Amino acid sequence: MHLPGEAFSSVALLSCAILLQAVSGIPLLFARGSGTAQRSAAGLMIAGSLAGFLGACSSLVGRVSATYTLPLGLPLGATELGIDPLSAFFLLPVFLICGCAALYSIGYRPAQKHPHGTGKMTFFTGILAAALTALLMARDGVLFLIAWEIMAVAAYFALTTQDEKKEVREAGILYLITTHCATLFLFALFSFLKVATGSFAFPANASLSAYGALGWSIFFCALLGFGLKAGVMPLHVWLPSAHATAPSHVSAILSGVVLKMGIYGMVRVFSFFVNIPIWWGSIVLALGAISAVVGVAFAIGQHDLKRLLAYHSIENIGIIMLGIGVALVGKTADAPALMALGMGGALLHTLNHATFKGLLFLGAGSVIHATGTREMELMGGVARRLPWTALTFLVGAVAICGLPPLNGFVSELLVYLGFFTATRSLDGVAAALPALAAPALALVGGLALACFVKVYGAVFLGVPRAEAHAGGHEAPVTMLVPMGILAALCALIGIVPVVLVVPLESALETFAPSVAGVALAEVAPFSLVSVMAVALVGGALLLWWSLRRGGAKLPQGAAGTWGCGYLRPTSRMQYTPSSFGSMLVHWFSGALRPETHEAKVAGLFPQPASFESHVPETMLERVYLPALAWLYRKSAVIRQLQHGRLHLYIGYTFVTLVLLMVLTVR
Repeated sequence: MHLPGEAFSSVALLSCAILLQAVSGIPLLFARGSGTAQRSAAGLMIAGSLAGFLGACSSLVGRVSATYTLPLGLPLGATELGIDPLSAFFLLPVFLICGCAALYSIGYRPAQKHPHGTGKMTFFTGILAAALTALLMARDGVLFLIAWEIMAVAAYFALTTQDEKKEVREAGILYLITTHCATLFLFALFSFLKVATGSFAFPANASLSAYGALGWSIFFCALLGFGLKAGVMPLHVWLPSAHATAPSHVSAILSGVVLKMGIYGMVRVFSFFVNIPIWWGSIVLALGAISAVVGVAFAIGQHDLKRLLAYHSIENIGIIMLGIGVALVGKTADAPALMALGMGGALLHTLNHATFKGLLFLGAGSVIHATGTREMELMGGVARRLPWTALTFLVGAVAICGLPPLNGFVSELLVYLGFFTATRSLDGVAAALPALAAPALALVGGLALACFVKVYGAVFLGVPRAEAHAGGHEAPVTMLVPMGILAALCALIGIVPVVLVVPLESALETFAPSVAGVALAEVAPFSLVSVMAVALVGGALLLWWSLRRGGAKLPQGAAGTWGCGYLRPTSRMQYTPSSFGSMLVHWFSGALRPETHEAKVAGLFPQPASFESHVPETMLERVYLPALAWLYRKSAVIRQLQHGRLHLYIGYTFVTLVLLMVLTVR
């Protein structure tokens, strides 16, 4: 297929990126434990990320859309690969996070010190990045599912790098089970699309009717299949353990990029439909509110730093779902401005979440690299030893709380504006649903702020709570540079959000051509946001300068910290993460079901007392696992068919194939 110049350049750059990503891990396979090979692998990944980033930006700025056929000779027909602004927008975090993760891995897990598993991790991280790029370029169900499965398997091997640990193996198995459950729903999804269109190729935008059993079936399959991958609550059960146990830069890819493939899949499928009923938007809004509120509530109850960040990923997926829900309500009401605000907020928060959550996971990795633990109860005073890590982590913490002048504020503002616009301009259920979602988003912002006050205070401030984890030093430059890049992007988007207006408008027009007449800069006050951000930064700098100047004139002295009346204060007198969040955990105890273990003080000469609290993974431990255990017991009769006799297995397969041929013949 002949492509115009801009389209050819974009596709060529992206194809080059896939190739470089896929081969990036090969040098370390043949030179195990070699620092040179590891640097070469990182260089290939970074080169691929730069080429792909340029290709994606070219498509966004030039509003390029192109598709061409791949002569793979598959039995299900020709496969198609292409690029359009919607795919290009989702490609931006792929190249950004994967490139930063590759550089970060050199200092975080040097091959010379960790020869076991580093080659496997690097190779499958490269395959994962290539699969993510191919997935976003797929234009038919067959190629999409191939890339999806490669992504799933590569992510499994990358996150189980430390497979000598039992918790890592268990997290990997749970991830593998849930991701294949998602794949089953996607098989059904593309089968339904084949029935609706007669082809596995993606249908054109607004070409399918949402009414009828077929449209509803496609909607629910997309919601379940892609919702499992995105970590939408209550389909999130794989996410906390996988993010917690993976290497930190792999966690950044999982949270910043892999989860977004579920969001991309939903957005792409929803773009196929017209006449969307109001209950589609209602369901998406409800799932978004549940994921956001309950996700941040679970985060508050965590002791493990990376598990806490994992639950915040669920929270932010919920915020993105709220934006998508507003856009679907706007599509139902034929309100282009509402679609632009809702989907614009969702897309921008997708990119913003990748930047600040990638930054937070890399910062957490730096802390773990120095202290040797993920338990916040054992940390404290880390800022004294890791000042640059503390600074960049603070940037990520402010951004994830949705506070100005950083990027999280801008995308959440768009979602808020979508809520208010719907309430003001629509009637009935279409107005009531966004009005109910707005307080949920406000609650999430307050809870997120409380959670990160806890995190930053417990980890970076105070004094170390355990001598065994009181050492450590600042991360090497290969770890600090990626964190600095992501922190700078958080500030850039927050202070000058107008730089993303053209890419956002291009992606929005691909989702719904009817928004082409809506200028995003007119419905969203980006200029006012920039003025406010500059004023806030300037005021903060002025305050810092005046305090520093005034402090220099004061007499200098040294004295011990006030011990609250105790003559010998110890680190045990600090607030712990558990004690700081105990009240909020109690408020949400109906959903969190916290477990406490307490040995009370009793008698004239009491024994040592203790108190421990734990927030379990409620859905997994109290819903899914008991349900699966019940199903296992009830299926005892059927399991007798599994007896290890090969000839009978062949017979089962033969009978199944005959039945399928009889049922499908026309």
